[in-house]
Amino acid sequence: MEEILFYLVSTCAVVSALFVVFSKNPMYSIISLILTFFSIAGLYIMLNAQFLSIVQIIVYSGAIMVLFLYVLMMLNLKEKDEPLKGSAFRILATVCGGMVFIGFIGALKGYQQIDFPTSPDSQIGLTKNLGHLLFSKYVLPFELAGILFLGALVGAVMIGKRDL
Repeated sequence: MEEILFYLVSTCAVVSALFVVFSKNPMYSIISLILTFFSIAGLYIMLNAQFLSIVQIIVYSGAIMVLFLYVLMMLNLKEKDEPLKGSAFRILATVCGGMVFIGFIGALKGYQQIDFPTSPDSQIGLTKNLGHLLFSKYVLPFELAGILFLGALVGAVMIGKRDL
């Protein structure tokens, strides 16, 4: 059952990612990108990485996609505004795609089957363990990152503030 669910979710992710690339309408492309992000979050859940799944949904599907949709609506793109793409662009795209394909073939050349453990630890990807690790072993870098984000937030407010 889990294997069928994996194939279903991964097929959904690949098909929606292909639709992102080949869609002519940018709005459909963004919506299919959201579906791709949700499919990847589903794969994270199947890997018992709940924290990564929630971050994937909140950060990517929530914040970044809302930003993309907002920018797309603000730009109000029309087909007449599209720049004309000549044959040089298509030749360059074909060469770059061929180079990526050759890179994939080179990566698969050294492929070896990985032996997975027969009884994996089911507690590895849980949020409770991540929080315990962050607040015990890595508390100093965690707090320094918080101070860095606070400084960036204060700087952004100061830059964006109008002089009255």
